[in-house]
Amino acid sequence: MIDWPRVAELRDEIGVTEFDEVVPLFLQEVEATIADLPLLLHSAPETEAALHSLRGSALNLGFSAFAAICDDYEKTASAGNTAGIDMTLIAGLYEQSREAFLRDLPNQIAA
Repeated sequence: MIDWPRVAELRDEIGVTEFDEVVPLFLQEVEATIADLPLLLHSAPETEAALHSLRGSALNLGFSAFAAICDDYEKTASAGNTAGIDMTLIAGLYEQSREAFLRDLPNQIAA
C-alpha cells in the first residue's frame, strides 16, 4: 500500500524539515481534489486531469495502491467514460493509505 523506499528517498532528497512540511500539504491537496472530483465527473478531460494530479501526488509520497487506482481511472476518463469511476473506492483507498502512512511513518523513519 505504501512504497516506503520512495518515502525514504523523498525525505532524503528534500530533507527532514521540508518533508515534515510537505506531508500535511500533500494530504490537504489530495483531500481537496477528492472532494472536488464528483463535481468534475461531467467532464472527462477535467476528471482525467484531476486523477492525473492525484496519481502524481500519490506517487511522490509513496501511496502506491492509491496511485494505481488513480491511474486506472485516469485511463477510464481518458477514454471518455466517467460513469464507471467509483468515488467510494477512490476515497476509501486514499483513507486506508493515509491511515497506514501516518500510523507506520514513525517506525519507518526510525528504521
